[in-house]
Amino acid sequence: MFSLLQRFKRILVGRPLRNEDLHHELLSRWKALAVLSSDALSSVAYATEEILLALIAFGTLALQWSIPIGVGILVLLVLVTLSYRQTIDSYPNGGGAYVVAKENLGQTAGLIAAGSLLIDYILTVSVSVASGMENIVSAFPWLQEHMIVGGVVVIFILMVVSLRGISESATVLAVPTYAFIFSLLSVIFVGIYKTQTGAASFHEVTPVQAYPELALLVILRAFASGCSALTGVEAISNGVPLFKNPAQRNAKSTLTMMAILLGVMFAGVTYLAHQMHLQPNPDETIISQMTSQVFGKSFFYYLTQASTALILFLAAGTSYADFPRLASLLAKDRFVPRQLAAMGDRLVFSNGVIGLSIAAAFLLAIFGGRTHHLIPLYAVGVFLSFTLSQSGMVVHHIRYKEEGWRTSLILNALGALTTAVVLTVIVISKFTHGAWMVILLIPIIVYCFKRIHAHYVAFGAELGAPNATADHFNASYKNRILIPISGIHKGVIQALNYAHSLSGDTELCMVEADPMAAERVQQRIKEMGLDAKLTIIPSPYRSVITPLIDHVKQIRKDHPEDFITILIPEFVTAKWYHQFLHNQTGLFLRAALIGYRRVVVSTIRYYLETT
Repeated sequence: MFSLLQRFKRILVGRPLRNEDLHHELLSRWKALAVLSSDALSSVAYATEEILLALIAFGTLALQWSIPIGVGILVLLVLVTLSYRQTIDSYPNGGGAYVVAKENLGQTAGLIAAGSLLIDYILTVSVSVASGMENIVSAFPWLQEHMIVGGVVVIFILMVVSLRGISESATVLAVPTYAFIFSLLSVIFVGIYKTQTGAASFHEVTPVQAYPELALLVILRAFASGCSALTGVEAISNGVPLFKNPAQRNAKSTLTMMAILLGVMFAGVTYLAHQMHLQPNPDETIISQMTSQVFGKSFFYYLTQASTALILFLAAGTSYADFPRLASLLAKDRFVPRQLAAMGDRLVFSNGVIGLSIAAAFLLAIFGGRTHHLIPLYAVGVFLSFTLSQSGMVVHHIRYKEEGWRTSLILNALGALTTAVVLTVIVISKFTHGAWMVILLIPIIVYCFKRIHAHYVAFGAELGAPNATADHFNASYKNRILIPISGIHKGVIQALNYAHSLSGDTELCMVEADPMAAERVQQRIKEMGLDAKLTIIPSPYRSVITPLIDHVKQIRKDHPEDFITILIPEFVTAKWYHQFLHNQTGLFLRAALIGYRRVVVSTIRYYLETT
């Protein structure tokens, strides 16, 4: 059964990569633009439409306000981009808002930023897939009733592609990303040419007043909706370690390229929508209306719709690159289950990829696969993380006073102030439209982070090995027993005590997924004077189960008449739900060895009292 699952896994995600292959998985600038900018660039497909949706409720004349609102969003884009260039300079190891806020504003601020980003990444997948399905339905209306199922299938495909590795997924993302850029820029430039030269006539609406009087809250609500164009701008600063060397310089240049492309495309779509007097239509997106007016229902129309749908689907690639990495940082700091820190066969954080997919598919189904229903949830987390990141950078500049710090301080302070104002606007204008859910959810997530951390701290304190010596163990007993370990703790000592009560030899087996950890265990055994042989089993592919099984096979070959006892130290948590926060290696090992004759698998349990 185990081998069958392994074979299926190889077909699905590919052969394992060695640790030494990690440098091959790093991204060049053109690949990074496809992976880390697809979220930001794809937002052009729905940002202008969200502005128009907020304005159309107050009449067609209100649509005239889309131009000044768009200009305001472009100014904000410049400020945010310049601010994140400062972040890349000061934090070249990545981590984004979580690391910046934690180091400069404190643990709680860092956790708020992390919670906001995790929500943002999940919503990025849901919104991108929902918007992509809407563009497909615009061209093929008969698919309307299959939007949710289609979206879930797309998320599953994205998950599989991401599990195959960052470099391979970047190659998949590159073609549709650049096809989208080319096709949309073609629509914009040809459309502007036709509107300015009169080569095509569009339905004219003569406004009585260029900018009719609207309540300030209406304008701010439209501005808040349009700020979805800025989602994903922070992704490059979060993922600096993904770049090839010189990573810092490559990240900054990619961020600049992304901002220029995003600004040009957003400005072009907003301007053309204004010139063509386009209005939101639940059955056809603004991009579809615009392209059909510029090129008609020609081949280029379907090419543009296809590339738009693909870039929206693949915009989720930004989340699949950054969500697992952020989750791994939180796991290493013991704020989320430690399984999220494990790197899989293809040098990606597989558990984070799978968890992201499940959460995004759930949201997509709950909100009916509609972009407009998801957008109000989207912007709160984005701008909260923006504000905390830039505020953290202000403290960083004041604290360290690096070269050119005054200019950087001004940029980051201006960025923090601006994004804080926008965040306030979003909270006020979108509160009753769904933003309240995110505002409620973030404190709950932070509380969960802290409770998980408290559990791990208490768990570590209780499980820590005592200052034991060889006197604790009775070495007169012999037995051929293999004890798989990942470190030395009370559970291992209890397993050794039990092993020495039996006849035969005792052997501690440690799979060397981390060479530094293996060295620490060897040193610990030496310091404690434990009477046990330690066997270090190499694992170039970071697998734990397979190397252990291979070791058992070798012993079986060398000693065919002997029984082999696998004694697994296993702890039992005081509360049943705490068990989900720990690896279940013993469970998988027992399942893998169930078909081996003359191999006994036993468990020695250590019961924790941690609350």
